[in-house]
Amino acid sequence: MPTREEWAIVLFTLRVAALGMAIILPLGVAAAALLARRRGAGRTVLDTLFSLPLVLPPTAVGVVLLDALSRASPLGRWLAAAGIQIAFDWKGVVLATAVMSFPLLVRSALTAFEEVDPRLVGLARTLGCGPLQAFFRVTLPLAWRGVLAGTVLAFARALGEFGATVMLAGNIPGRTQTLALAIFHETQLGHDGRARVLAGVTALLAFVALWSSEAVGRARTRRAA
Repeated sequence: MPTREEWAIVLFTLRVAALGMAIILPLGVAAAALLARRRGAGRTVLDTLFSLPLVLPPTAVGVVLLDALSRASPLGRWLAAAGIQIAFDWKGVVLATAVMSFPLLVRSALTAFEEVDPRLVGLARTLGCGPLQAFFRVTLPLAWRGVLAGTVLAFARALGEFGATVMLAGNIPGRTQTLALAIFHETQLGHDGRARVLAGVTALLAFVALWSSEAVGRARTRRAA
């Protein structure tokens, strides 16, 4: 059974993953809606840009984020002036998990939006709905299962994030250490038993998240049929 310290790591991981999802949910939905409406080279460029964290090494993403937040960058200087610390802090963990999970949410939501019959949206527009009203009253209610499935899948990805997190937030016990970082840390110290317990908890959480995503996806498929 996990110790109190290990449960604290589990809870911290769940909290930062949930916060990351809360950040990327509106952004991911907006990005997917934008892609669904665009055609041509502009969409290809945006789709590629949003998908980059899927193909780049997570450590490379972490380096990019670290550079963007350094005092040499305008954003880093603004954050320093505002007294906001992100690098090597729990907020850095949230940012890293959010960035690495973002593409999964966007791709799932995009597929769901593209499955919505455009004639329904057009009908809503002829009845007096503006673009935003039609989106929230027609498109989003019809695509919510895909958005939810993408959110759960992104959450599962956030639970196991390692490379970008260790580069941006470090591996500071009690401050930035997530399950993935704790497993690595315990293995390095030769505490294989503790590493196995943490790995088991991680696998269980990921299984529940993935099963939930698949269940939502199957329900969406049956509804479409």
